[in-house]
Amino acid sequence: MIALANTINLLFRIYSFIVLARVILSWVRVSPWHPTWGPIIRFIYQVTDPIMEPVRRLLPAMGGLDFSPIIVLFGLDILRTLVVNVLISAAF
Repeated sequence: MIALANTINLLFRIYSFIVLARVILSWVRVSPWHPTWGPIIRFIYQVTDPIMEPVRRLLPAMGGLDFSPIIVLFGLDILRTLVVNVLISAAF
């Protein structure tokens, strides 16, 4: 059970880094059709869109600022903590 908790913890951390990569990509603006980086960029957008888009729809317009990554990262951290703690407590 501890191994499962550690694996889930790692998966949440990896996904958080992917969300951070998306934030950095929004600053840099590399084309998703770039021959070298395109597949990686499209993967990052495909993996993060299912969580980012619903949060964006819930937030009001903030003058061009996108606070959805902050909310997503905060929510992921809360969910990770809850899931990992439940699994660890179930192990004992």
